[in-house]
Amino acid sequence: MKRTFSLRAVLLVALVSVVATAAFQAHTDDIYQSGASVAQPANWFPGNQVSFADLAERASPAVVNVSTTKVVRRGGPGGMPPMGQRDPFFDDFFERFFEGAPREQQQKSLGSGFIMNKDGTILTNSHVVAGADEIKVILADGRSFDAKVVGLDEKTDIAVIRVAAKADLPTVPLGDSDQIRPGDWVMAIGNPFGLEHTVTVGVASATGRVIGGGPYAKFIQTDASINPGNSGGPLFNMKGEVIGINTMIYAGGQGIGFAIPINLAKQLAPQLVEKGKVTRGWLGVSIQDITPELAKSFGLESEEGALLAEVFSGSPAAKAGLQRGDIIVMFDGQKIKDPYDLSLAVGNTSVGKKVDIEALRKGERKKFTADVGTQEEAGPVAARGEEKPSGKADKLGLVARAITVEDTRELDVPPTFRGVVIQRVEPGSAAEAADLRSGDVVLEINGVKIEALTDYNQATAKLDKGSIVRFFVKRGRASVYVAFRL
Repeated sequence: MKRTFSLRAVLLVALVSVVATAAFQAHTDDIYQSGASVAQPANWFPGNQVSFADLAERASPAVVNVSTTKVVRRGGPGGMPPMGQRDPFFDDFFERFFEGAPREQQQKSLGSGFIMNKDGTILTNSHVVAGADEIKVILADGRSFDAKVVGLDEKTDIAVIRVAAKADLPTVPLGDSDQIRPGDWVMAIGNPFGLEHTVTVGVASATGRVIGGGPYAKFIQTDASINPGNSGGPLFNMKGEVIGINTMIYAGGQGIGFAIPINLAKQLAPQLVEKGKVTRGWLGVSIQDITPELAKSFGLESEEGALLAEVFSGSPAAKAGLQRGDIIVMFDGQKIKDPYDLSLAVGNTSVGKKVDIEALRKGERKKFTADVGTQEEAGPVAARGEEKPSGKADKLGLVARAITVEDTRELDVPPTFRGVVIQRVEPGSAAEAADLRSGDVVLEINGVKIEALTDYNQATAKLDKGSIVRFFVKRGRASVYVAFRL
């Protein structure tokens, strides 16, 4: 009897569960059929419509395969020096031994691009076409064209090329890369490893990435597969608009690719089409990041802004009244969070434009007006030789000495220049961790001028263990602030 009761109980529970499930399903169906609001994630794909095929079909005709050929000329057979630059006795021997060996070799490479104008104007990467002797563009429908470089900019890795077509070519619209958010769906189309019109899908993993790709670009990071051959190809949003130019991958990992924001390309492309190059604005300052230690030494509440390590004499910044040690936080209405922001803002500003600048000076916010100048290409910086380690390090972990006439020649400064040279940095010291280097010339310590060893010794004697010390040093032709805790 006890066993029979247990069996009936199990059957009753099962029956109740079936009825409840059916009722819940009927209620859910009623909700969908009635059109009632149901919380769903953004970009929700209902039913079986999870497909990017329509987008790929619309966009692919304007995506092109860019094939380049470069002729590499060797000086002599087998890589030997040209005739006449070797011992004459061996010239005839090498000529006979390497007879028939090619003196020229062709290097071929593949990339991608996309048509931005129906006249055949194409956007791609500078590194895809730079130095090429021949450029071939192949469309999705198989048509092939010879292309010419219209203009390129190595600092942003953006290039414009053009083909001559008898009829209008398919194009893709350019979107707004500022609107892309981490987590948004993106699609890449390109020619990885020569596999034409490969479609890959992922999300925008991050925006505003600073990865050492130059001072004038912050990249979009994506996990949509990007491989060699994808360079120069488009990164699309779900509207079918180009929001980035795929440009590089992170070799040490998978699913980490980077694209140049299309808004940057839209700013530069007109200059490349018109002039073949980019003319950048110039403020005439040397800038650097604000570390936590520097922020504390300047009495700042945050680490945002671009610290002016140097203001060049006669520059637009100097004429505007900006000084070394100022921290620019606003430029022409744009918020400046770091030096990259300032480089981008100034570089993309028209030469001659009058701009408003806001900067922090000793904790006080000040306003300036500057006329943006023309950026000149910087010359090479002379490298200083390593000093031989000598002497006992002080409590900062440094060995310092007076500046010499030879030092002033190497630094290209007047013989009357004053400062103290760091002879050696103690391994494992806080100074080494802060990146003070042998050969740096100390000009200030905590805002106090250092013109001789006496000044240096007096300034360091006042420093207590655990305190923040801020150095201002000349390094080659540049100047930087360095701060650390003792």
